[in-house]
Amino acid sequence: MHKLHINNSFTNSLPQDPITENYTRQVTGAAYSLAQPVAFKNAQVIHVSELAQELGFSEEEVKSTAFQELVTGQNLPDGTAPYAMAYAGHQFGNWAGQLGDGRAINLFEILHNENRWALQLKGAGPTPYSRRGDGFAVLRSSIREHLCSEAMHYLGVPTTRSLSLSLSGNDVLRDMLYDGNAAHEKGAVVCRVAPSFLRFGNFEYAAAQGENQYLQQLTDYTIDTFYQHITASGKAKYLQFFQEVTDRTLEMIIHWQRVGFVHGVMNTDNMSILGLTIDYGPYGWLEPYEHGWTPNTTDRQHKRYRYGAQPEIGLWNLLQLANALYELINDGPALEEILNNYKASYQSQYLAMMKSKIGLTSSQENDAELIATLEHHLQLHETDMTLFFRELAQVDAQMDANTAFVTISMAFYDLENLSEPHQWSWLEWLETYMKRLQLEQDVNGVDDTAFAKAKQQQMNATNPKYVLRNYIAQLVIDDADKGDYKLLNDVYRMLKNPYTDQPEFDHYYDLRPDWARNKVGCSMLSCSS
Repeated sequence: MHKLHINNSFTNSLPQDPITENYTRQVTGAAYSLAQPVAFKNAQVIHVSELAQELGFSEEEVKSTAFQELVTGQNLPDGTAPYAMAYAGHQFGNWAGQLGDGRAINLFEILHNENRWALQLKGAGPTPYSRRGDGFAVLRSSIREHLCSEAMHYLGVPTTRSLSLSLSGNDVLRDMLYDGNAAHEKGAVVCRVAPSFLRFGNFEYAAAQGENQYLQQLTDYTIDTFYQHITASGKAKYLQFFQEVTDRTLEMIIHWQRVGFVHGVMNTDNMSILGLTIDYGPYGWLEPYEHGWTPNTTDRQHKRYRYGAQPEIGLWNLLQLANALYELINDGPALEEILNNYKASYQSQYLAMMKSKIGLTSSQENDAELIATLEHHLQLHETDMTLFFRELAQVDAQMDANTAFVTISMAFYDLENLSEPHQWSWLEWLETYMKRLQLEQDVNGVDDTAFAKAKQQQMNATNPKYVLRNYIAQLVIDDADKGDYKLLNDVYRMLKNPYTDQPEFDHYYDLRPDWARNKVGCSMLSCSS
């Protein structure tokens, strides 16, 4: 295998925990603690993503024993010292204290084509931050993380990546629904890849310990390594850094709302300082469009992390980051201004995003009302988000409302029981929408055919046809648990081209099947992994 260009900026720049033994403990004044992956004698790689080629691995290398031993932590390059990061965080709105990488072990960083990549194993064994956990992961959750990381990348959503999915060869005891019925499941390891896995919680951890020197060291390292365009000094540097983290976080969440992704556990320790989607646990995809939906069983009562609340939670998490950085900035009004601007930016960016989903690029006075009415109608009767916006692309200004309604009707669950008043409200909205399309066409100054074609292309590039629906992931899990990985490979192939018509996968372009409505893994999920 080719020689990797290892460049460990994190461990070379930040303080190491002086205790080198791997046992659960409180750690102070350190950015990380050493932790070796467990020796899995029977580990088996079952899927490798195309990220391997982006990182410089050839097809021949990917099939090699050396590669398989690398991505399962069995044989690492000389001189590497795997480690777990120290961080803290707020979980479900409450301060949780020290958390850290309890199930993740960072291997090393590499430079390739002028890009920095950190490789990290999830499920490779315990670390000093494992708390009551064992540091392992199961196949069920690992499939979901592997596929969704890559699906989000191909959807154009900022995200961490997944290089490989492997069986560990060991069984892991898990209580999937926290109901006292623990059972053994197949263990697995995911090799996650990102420029950095730094989180809001790393900064909260330093601030909570009163380690202002370390806080500054950590922040300077982050700016110098990942925000190199920031050239200001002193307070201005840290304010610009916070502004850019705020902007990236908002951009990421707008993308989530665009594709119907619900993270499920937006704790501050699950928020990337680079604005990347990180930690794919009890996530889910909107099937019926519903602002109040969350996939996380732990959040069932209060629904803190529901789809419609994600932008607000992003702001709340940024407030906690602002509190952590305050000692470096010491300017509450300046930080408050950035947070207030988030609110205004969200409103404008969300409107622009929703307009793009319905094929509008120009601005008209009643656009916000048009969107709000649409969102209201979508939630009156179960309407599939993915199908609705994709089918709406076929509606043009020259249609009559009844034809347009038939066009979008495949998105309705239980169409036969759609009430007559609701159907009339849809016809009224479609009439208004098509008049708005005519205004859009007039602004563009093109003929009917050219406008309809351009609108459909633009909408189809915004609204995916294929997403990792919860039940699809469960079908992959069910087959993989039996040792059959064909569906894993097929679904991965589908997810690589989410905006393109793929006739061989059109059986997935349909309403969620009835059997999946309340099936475990298809409707609600736990954090158990």
